[in-house]
Amino acid sequence: MRRPSLALGALAGAITSLPAIALFYFGNALFNLPFVPFDLFDWLARVLPGGLITFGIDSMVSTLRALGLDVSDTAKTAEQSMALALLLLTGAVMGFVITAIYRLRQHQAVETGAAVGAVLFFIVALAQFNLGLSGNPMLILLWLLLLTTGWGALIGWVVRRLDPEAVTEEEVTDYSRRELLLKLAGASIGVALGAWGLGSLGNRETATVVAESGAGQPLPVIPASPDVDIPPTPSGRIEAAPGTRPEVTSNEEFYRIDINTRPPVLNAANWQLEISGLFQNIGTMTIDDLMAYPAVTQPLTMSCISNRVGGDLIGTSYWTGIRLRELLEDLQLAPQAGALVIRAADGFYETVIAEDMMDERTLLVYGMNGETLPIEHGFPLRIYIPNRYGMKQPKWITSIEAVEAWVPGYWVDRGWDREARPQIVSVIDTVAVEAIENGRIPVGGIAWAGDRGIERVELRVDDGPWVEVELRTPPISNLTWVQWRYDWPAESGRHTLSVRATDGTGTVQTDAQAPPHPSGATGYHSQTVSV
Repeated sequence: MRRPSLALGALAGAITSLPAIALFYFGNALFNLPFVPFDLFDWLARVLPGGLITFGIDSMVSTLRALGLDVSDTAKTAEQSMALALLLLTGAVMGFVITAIYRLRQHQAVETGAAVGAVLFFIVALAQFNLGLSGNPMLILLWLLLLTTGWGALIGWVVRRLDPEAVTEEEVTDYSRRELLLKLAGASIGVALGAWGLGSLGNRETATVVAESGAGQPLPVIPASPDVDIPPTPSGRIEAAPGTRPEVTSNEEFYRIDINTRPPVLNAANWQLEISGLFQNIGTMTIDDLMAYPAVTQPLTMSCISNRVGGDLIGTSYWTGIRLRELLEDLQLAPQAGALVIRAADGFYETVIAEDMMDERTLLVYGMNGETLPIEHGFPLRIYIPNRYGMKQPKWITSIEAVEAWVPGYWVDRGWDREARPQIVSVIDTVAVEAIENGRIPVGGIAWAGDRGIERVELRVDDGPWVEVELRTPPISNLTWVQWRYDWPAESGRHTLSVRATDGTGTVQTDAQAPPHPSGATGYHSQTVSV
């Protein structure tokens, strides 16, 4: 009889990853222990070279767009799926290595598996310490050690059972490799479903804010503002073309891009903002301390620097918070302070330069669209800085340090643009062929250029001339996108429509196609339709 092949060993490792994933989930859901698949993925995203991470982001976005999926809706699901696939691959590699060693030594398969699991334990433990342990370190390490070494030992046991020469008659009298693997798969699925089901029964509800300590008690709801007043939208404007995205993005539809597979869940009852560095008044502040300042509500558009031309990683909301400048004045910022280093609970960090520190439009935000800032968007505190991409806007803020000079932030360290100022954006949201009236088809979309505003939007059909379209003015703010509309006197056939915008400084959007990295995507957005 031949020894078990390396491929069979890898398959056994991949199959056993299913109950391993479920047990990690069980511990996380019931006892707030680490969920290793997501944590390992998040750790790799921090330690791998920036160029590789950028390639991964671009590849994921390209794949989602090629499948016709909304990136804003599916990006996090895709990341989580990749994290689970990574652990499945880890199991396959463990099975391959354990089988290779077993084929050389031809004994002690279980012990070899446990040793390989111990290696995985050290990797996982390193990742956990890098991300920051939350909870009892000894309990966490013991749980991780038991699961990883147990997983490895299980793979070793299976590998030995796949070797007919090593199995005694007392252990099995009649079996085949196929039968064993089928039984293993069935048992793995059964254990996985059981552990996943038990974990789901005790899983914390993410729709409410739950204590990070794992106590499982809902925290007090914090109002967006004691005086929040969202004004009505301007009246007397043209109607948006049917199918144009809403002027204000709901909290549920607003895109979420950050460095975690899951958002940090912070306890507002004990959350504190640490103030340090070049201030006269250093110390800590609570959310109540911040909310004692006059509340400001501003409608603002924010875009991810990774957004493709025509992409959906952009949104407009009413943000409520306090002016950063007023806080800095009360803290008595030192004259030599030239920047603020802001750090977040997820390990993100960014630098705010003096120009943005003193801009009255820069807000520390605790409310979104008249509601408490959602967990996914930075609860309990994030920042909004005008005329910057989202990569400059930390969420889940935990500390502010005043320093003398600028230092690179998280994404700048990974090769993205230092300034991150928005490119001119114009998008065709809809060519409403079904709404044709009097031979005209409504076409509509949005245009945005940071705080520079939009002066003009033009549409071109095929290779024809650029035609100026109508803007829905005034926009709800000079910091938001503007919707536009054109009633196109369409001719039958297949046509390509393109759009471009001119910002408030008179700069015309470039037609040069550029990818998001490192300074934001450029180029015209187009749609091809048949009439």
